[in-house]
Amino acid sequence: AYNWKLKKVTEAVASTQGKVLTYDEKPIDASFFSTSNGKTENAEAYWKNEIPYLKSVSSKWDEKSPKFQNKKTISVSEFQQKLGVTLTQQAQVGQIVERTPGNQVAKAVINGKTLSGRDIRESLGLHSADFTWERQGEQIVITTKGYGHGVGMSQYGAHYMAQAGKKVDAIVKHYYKGIQIESADRFLNTYMAKK
Repeated sequence: AYNWKLKKVTEAVASTQGKVLTYDEKPIDASFFSTSNGKTENAEAYWKNEIPYLKSVSSKWDEKSPKFQNKKTISVSEFQQKLGVTLTQQAQVGQIVERTPGNQVAKAVINGKTLSGRDIRESLGLHSADFTWERQGEQIVITTKGYGHGVGMSQYGAHYMAQAGKKVDAIVKHYYKGIQIESADRFLNTYMAKK
């Protein structure tokens, strides 16, 4: 199976040779990640800057990815220590009060402390910032959907789109909104002329 995948990747790369993805006539930052939660994320919902071609789009193919869903169990004490919070004795962990356009957690409130979904994801080492949590005694079970930051192109989404017969152009234009696919020559000449 590995050789077949390698051959497919090699063919895909070869088909993009001499081409560059542009937005507003400038090469794009083609960010990508493993698996979406069914949608990609707006750039500004995860990073600070809004990037016009990095907008939330549907990516329903990702449900077939082996990395689509994950469960992680953390002790209450580790959870408190890593997030700098104190849980009450009740069964509740905290409220998820806001979600992003890509359905990830934007903000959660844990016993009065507000945290971003990204900070929770990074502090606890979660697969994504699309999570739900449940307290079970002295353990907290966190279920995540998707794998990665969610901005740009989903690798599994692109893989399943290609399997369904979609061409490279259609795939990149789905994930990077409003881009053009141009010949790299124009850019190479510009860069070479500057030396």
